[in-house]
Amino acid sequence: MEHLDVAALRESYAGVGLHARDLAADPLTQFGTWFTDAVGAGLPEPNAMVLSTVDADGRPSARTVLLKGYGPEGFRFFTNHRSRKAQAISTDPRVALLFPWHPLRRQVIVEGVAERLSREESEEYFRSRPHGSQIGAWASEYQSAVVAGRSEMESRYAELAARWPDEVPMPDFWGGYRVLPATVEFWQGRTNRLHDRLRYRRAHPNEEGEWVIERLRP
Repeated sequence: MEHLDVAALRESYAGVGLHARDLAADPLTQFGTWFTDAVGAGLPEPNAMVLSTVDADGRPSARTVLLKGYGPEGFRFFTNHRSRKAQAISTDPRVALLFPWHPLRRQVIVEGVAERLSREESEEYFRSRPHGSQIGAWASEYQSAVVAGRSEMESRYAELAARWPDEVPMPDFWGGYRVLPATVEFWQGRTNRLHDRLRYRRAHPNEEGEWVIERLRP
């Protein structure tokens, strides 16, 4: 079978540039503008983001999760507290988020610290989830653990669905996190690989207050 020449795959990124003068004063407001653009462009799951963590042994891992809220308090997502990602966060809360909006030739990269949401905040979101997703959270109690086969998960799901045909309580092993950004980079693809990369960072590290915007070499 003929092999595809991966090295030959390339595309020219032609588009409108990104200038510091056009950015909002803070990264969350700017993110809201770009996120609205991604939704308006009809991108599939524009709230999908790659979450990267490092475990106690320094081994990195990454996975796609869904953004479920953002604002001055940061970026929110929900997961199983027994999962690989949650265990890594408990050891080292420093994480990175990547929003890969390829059709728009855009990326947003967030680096910061993850902290757990309160149980009240997690329950509010859990109650808004479809019934099947609520049952699914219980059925995958030990997320990331090895399972004998899919039938085992489906049997557990059926058992739990019969137990809770209506209201489903939130598991104590499930909940949300917020990522408090230290830096937020907005990446816009340009021709000849001279991409625009504009990064927000705090003027004074580890403090709230003014954001500094700086351009990075592509």
